[in-house]
Amino acid sequence: MIFSLDFSIQQINGSSIYQYVWSWTINNDFSFELGYFMDSLTSIMSILITTIGIFVLIYSDGSFKFQDLFEIFNNLIYNNKVHFLFVTLCASLLYADAVAKSAQFPLHVWLPDAMEGHTPISALIHAATMVAIGIFLVARLLPFFIVIPYIMNLISLIGIITILLGATLALAQKDIKRRLAYSTMSQLGHMMLALGMGSYRFALFHLITHAYSKALLLLASGLIIHSMEAIVGYSLEKSQNM
Repeated sequence: MIFSLDFSIQQINGSSIYQYVWSWTINNDFSFELGYFMDSLTSIMSILITTIGIFVLIYSDGSFKFQDLFEIFNNLIYNNKVHFLFVTLCASLLYADAVAKSAQFPLHVWLPDAMEGHTPISALIHAATMVAIGIFLVARLLPFFIVIPYIMNLISLIGIITILLGATLALAQKDIKRRLAYSTMSQLGHMMLALGMGSYRFALFHLITHAYSKALLLLASGLIIHSMEAIVGYSLEKSQNM
């Protein structure tokens, strides 16, 4: 519910980067509370990196609006009034949070462990809302990223690695929910690759279709696990094995 509310607030007040600072902080704080050590470490890195990146951008152009930010930075870049390395650093800091929240390589370790929760919660948070936030962030900042070729290449490269790694790890899993988790990771890699290629519409279309289809798969997996209890007994490990 918290992640759904947070995502809805971002959609309603999407023109202000100040709103994104608070919504991302709230989101990461709750992720911190829900995680183990590795997950908490990922959340801490995400909070620090994103906050630094956003405030560096605000300090550079003095605006809280996305449209102003894009226009000012594009003018500064094209007129060579800002160092290209500085712009690349700002974009990298913002992209790093999307990598953490969307379970992209190498900050993907939290997603399979997070599937240990109740199946309906996994379906809501880890298929439709929380993992989608990183994709939505990159899509929202695409007009800024697209003028920086190095960042677009980095987004594409991370997406390709995540696709291959997620699909390979999914094939090696016996636990049905962990297999779906790695499948989600691979699909998020496809979305990130599409954004890295500048295909905004394809990425969002894939995001929407994946959200409801993967949520249905996770709910179906819960039904399968429950049905297997009559065969293998009340054993969480045996009932989830494929």
